[in-house]
Amino acid sequence: MSSIGVRTHFTPDEYLVLERKAAYKSEYFRGEIVAMSGASRAHNLITLDIATELNNQLRGQGCEVYSSDMRVRIAHSEAYFYPDVVVACNQPKFEDVFMDSITNPVIIIEVLSPSTEEYDRGEIFELYKQLPSLKEYILVAQEKFTVEHYAIRDTEWDVNISENPTDILTLSTIRCTLTLKDIYRRVDLD
Repeated sequence: MSSIGVRTHFTPDEYLVLERKAAYKSEYFRGEIVAMSGASRAHNLITLDIATELNNQLRGQGCEVYSSDMRVRIAHSEAYFYPDVVVACNQPKFEDVFMDSITNPVIIIEVLSPSTEEYDRGEIFELYKQLPSLKEYILVAQEKFTVEHYAIRDTEWDVNISENPTDILTLSTIRCTLTLKDIYRRVDLD
């Protein structure tokens, strides 16, 4: 009797075929498909409030804001991820006619979860840095007033950390601002 092994390596094209039919989202990296888990209430509220505020500020400005369901493709690494918030400007570029995998984000925002924080700070940030279009990367804690704002200056990524509710996060690439108070307005951080 023979046994059938579980397949553990997929090509990017195989991933996309499966992902476009799937009932749930999965990310892809190094040939592996990784199912995404659900997010907490705080995570969802923060993500939605950031996306809503940016969308309002960018109305009519030639930029598009996506929240959670837009895949970002990193071609050099054959990787696909679903950031919490993505901003693309000046004609967003997509991998193919399905227009569900963007290739030119200018800003990516991740709301940190206990299960993804280390990954979002380390390996995934290194992968995002491969995107020539990316100018700003923001990490938002969900359990305390802390926002890390990374911005590319020449060839180096500078970081600015905000921890006061009255602090203003300035996204210079898209000329928008967010106060920490607005980011966390519906989350109880007692």
